[in-house]
Amino acid sequence: MEAGTIYITLAALFGIFMAWGIGANDVANAMATSVGSKALTIKQAIVVAAVFEFTGAVLAGGAVTGTIRKGIVDAELLSPTPELLVYGMLASLLAAGTWLLIASRNGWPVSTTHSIVGAIVGFAAVGVGIDAVQWGKVGTIVMSWVISPLTAGFIAYMIYKSVQWLILRHANPLERAKRYVPVYIFFAALTITLVTIFKGLSHIGLTLSVGSSYLLAFAIAISVALAGAWFINRIKSDRKAEKSQHFVTVERVFGILMVVTACGMAFAHGSNDVANAIGPLAAVIAIAQSGEVASQSPLPVWVLVLGGGGIVVGLATYGRQVISTVGERITQLTPSRGFAAELAAATTIVIASGTGIPISTTHTLVGAVLGVGVARGIDAIDLRVVGRIFVSWVVTIPAGAILAILFFFVFKTILP
Repeated sequence: MEAGTIYITLAALFGIFMAWGIGANDVANAMATSVGSKALTIKQAIVVAAVFEFTGAVLAGGAVTGTIRKGIVDAELLSPTPELLVYGMLASLLAAGTWLLIASRNGWPVSTTHSIVGAIVGFAAVGVGIDAVQWGKVGTIVMSWVISPLTAGFIAYMIYKSVQWLILRHANPLERAKRYVPVYIFFAALTITLVTIFKGLSHIGLTLSVGSSYLLAFAIAISVALAGAWFINRIKSDRKAEKSQHFVTVERVFGILMVVTACGMAFAHGSNDVANAIGPLAAVIAIAQSGEVASQSPLPVWVLVLGGGGIVVGLATYGRQVISTVGERITQLTPSRGFAAELAAATTIVIASGTGIPISTTHTLVGAVLGVGVARGIDAIDLRVVGRIFVSWVVTIPAGAILAILFFFVFKTILP
């Protein structure tokens, strides 16, 4: 077997392993608020993820992939020895996938972006030299890990405050929920649709004018909102249940909205985090086919399909532990709270995906859940669980780097 074929085969296998890890850990994060708030069952969450994660990865996953593939390591320094970049990317995929397997088994919601970036930085610094790492780019990515949870937390706080102000603090919350929740559905659908059109359609060769794009997005968002309103108006007040819990029927209305935001969150996550699995894979394919390190290389659609498929299988087979941590243990979630967290996180992620910054979905969603908790009062948050999550975040980068360094030297020794 030729060396190029060996490289591509190993990269595809390790890429699937990494995508599986993203599904087990990060998609579990993305679906946790829906499952934790009882808006979706675990089986329904897997179906939603299967459709929308996969679609997001294939349609809108290309922009961030470029950052992971080319932005962290200085390709010029590796031009004389392209095989070193191959060994490094293979090592990075295997290292990040291994760490995600360990974290998912323990129910730790770690960052897959941390894992792969830490792994790439580790191999480049030790295997090639400190100068091979684009420290400016790494600094931008690290800043995004701080900014994204703060941004998502603030947006979630404001959304949940608006829910309290418009609906929950009134004498007739069910009537007001039926009036305002379709408006929330409209904005959720509009956000996701616009990102799909502007960032996704170009990857499959379709282009629309700006005016046409907005018209289409508004038409789709209005259709989704009207469909949501139809379902919501069929919900009847449950007087008996409301004696023990005042907002039980209102929360059922928000359950409809949670289905929309869960779809948006899955799409947003697929578009951003598929890069963690397929960015290194795309770099290996480009080198194996051309024999040289290229600053630009085409991204085959089958690579995006491979990443999207691996993500869905990971959630289905191994995602329950992390769903439990994020969805049930940080703060008590209801559909109205879960909706605020999901919409805030999805908005933050799709903005980042459009700008090419690989933020951490984990940080973003946990930040959003904390934002909802703060809106209810700091006592509503289990700070011990939050502390354990923060520790697992800190450990992730060095763990990814150390594993990548070990695998890099193994591959350098045994591969042609």
